[in-house]
Amino acid sequence: MSIPQISEFTIRRHANAKSFQRGEAYYEAGAVNAVTQRGDLLQADVAGTQARPYHVNLSFDSSGLTSVNCTCAYDFDGWCKHIVATMLVCARNPENIEQRPTLEQLLNRLDYIQTQRLLQELVKEYPPLIEEIDRHVGWMTNPAAQQKTTKPLLHITIDPAPFRRQVRQILRDTVRYFEEGCEEDPIADELLSVVQTAVDFCERGEGENAIAILEAITSTCVENWDDVAEYGAENDEIVEELNNAWCEAILCAELTPEEKVDIQINLEAWQDEWNADFGLVMEALRQGWDYPPLVQVLQGNITERGAWEEDVPDYADDLALIRLKILEGQERYQEYLYLAEAEGQTQQYLTMLGRLGRVEEAIDAAQTQMNSMEEAFSLAKTLSEQGALQQALNIAQSGLNLPGNCQYELGIWTSDLAVELGNSEAALLAIKAAFQVKPSFVDYQKLAELAGENWETVKIDLLKIIRTYGGWGTESAKVDIFLHEGLIDDAIAIVSELSSYYSELIHRVMDVAISHNPGWVIANARRRAEKIMDAGKAEDYYYAVEWLKKARNAYLESGKKADWLSYRESLIQTHARKRKLMGMFKQSDMD
Repeated sequence: MSIPQISEFTIRRHANAKSFQRGEAYYEAGAVNAVTQRGDLLQADVAGTQARPYHVNLSFDSSGLTSVNCTCAYDFDGWCKHIVATMLVCARNPENIEQRPTLEQLLNRLDYIQTQRLLQELVKEYPPLIEEIDRHVGWMTNPAAQQKTTKPLLHITIDPAPFRRQVRQILRDTVRYFEEGCEEDPIADELLSVVQTAVDFCERGEGENAIAILEAITSTCVENWDDVAEYGAENDEIVEELNNAWCEAILCAELTPEEKVDIQINLEAWQDEWNADFGLVMEALRQGWDYPPLVQVLQGNITERGAWEEDVPDYADDLALIRLKILEGQERYQEYLYLAEAEGQTQQYLTMLGRLGRVEEAIDAAQTQMNSMEEAFSLAKTLSEQGALQQALNIAQSGLNLPGNCQYELGIWTSDLAVELGNSEAALLAIKAAFQVKPSFVDYQKLAELAGENWETVKIDLLKIIRTYGGWGTESAKVDIFLHEGLIDDAIAIVSELSSYYSELIHRVMDVAISHNPGWVIANARRRAEKIMDAGKAEDYYYAVEWLKKARNAYLESGKKADWLSYRESLIQTHARKRKLMGMFKQSDMD
């Protein structure tokens, strides 16, 4: 059958301007590797930025094209660029279309033995094909019996199809965002919200439904990821979340050996196709809850190797935390404690002891096992919830001397608890520890209140802290404290080299410094204003005028009105052609 006549007018009518432009660029770059006709089907491979080319199918009959599709994720406003590129080959270079026999014609050339041999060779090259052949032979030879004996994978009560459609739409929307020039990648947050749905099923004890959802999410991502990867999207974050969710679902579900094999086959295929690492899931699938070292641990037989008989993998902590989450949900608290202790999950172990009301046992264990601020903070909060306030304070104070990344939060919490218990000395030490890592004016005032008659001594230490503190984002706190204490030169030192992004903060210091150091105000304000005016950016002239107002006030405050008028005149001469700036001068009364 000859192909229908395809004109460029037809192509333009079915594609938007951007798709046609890009498709023509693909055509001219030779991205269409080959166009093959087999009867009423045209097929082409179109190279993209990924290793795997996109596959375009064009079906037609005597009246013209009947269907057009591409394996990319483009799903809006007409034909994609890959279809356009293929169509242009058909329109401009029809002689390049290779004529090949149809499947029916190929099979008609073979006798029974040759057909058998063909299938055997194909299965040898593509081993998973045997499963499809087995399934189809069953349907073809005994469809009624097959329908009765075929058992769906897992015991699911939900339809996974909507989740496939949701993931596919997220990927299509992402392609559209990228096509429209958006740089922000919306994939992670939206896909993670779908994954969370599976996690919610796990937490309700419906592991089988969770697996069905995760299979839909993972397979759809793998099948369509090339389309977003072409724009630079990466799969690391979603793979990490899928690993955790799959692991939890597998450990929540009751799986038959056959179901485990099916999941393993899928995971191995997804790893290869998606360049992903599902090692955590594979290990959970292999171990389940019957892994001998794990069984021993859950019975209270704890050794140095913990719940492992081989070398401990990098994901051991992740697997342990997921198991602990499940044990907690099933209220298997003693087994939880055994596993947490065996796997070195100290924070979980100590906290669970506290939650179970075993306060003294938790405190005794903390003396030898607690190694971080985070562990201490978690235990202290748990003890506080149990009503053991003094023990909570003791643990929190110990935690402030341990390494960790929550010193500010722990210090503030400890200080508040100490105040509640009437221990002002402990409260002062704790909030000072918080101030050391994150100075703030509010905490400075609290310190002054707690220090009482010792304030002058304490203040010396605090001012030393903020003068030497190099952390980002505390400029405002430092200025507030220095201005509060009348240390204007210190405040000037903070803001002198700040960018004009901090103009509000700089203005505050200038207003205070006018009588103390007008020369600094003049020099700093002039430098910032001149930078804007010299750049000639009319939209920023407002800010230049605001800086000049500060300079004028400082000139006048220091009795140098003549110097100001001279400087103002020089500015007018230099920037006279900048009408917007000159108009602002007049409106602002810059005399």
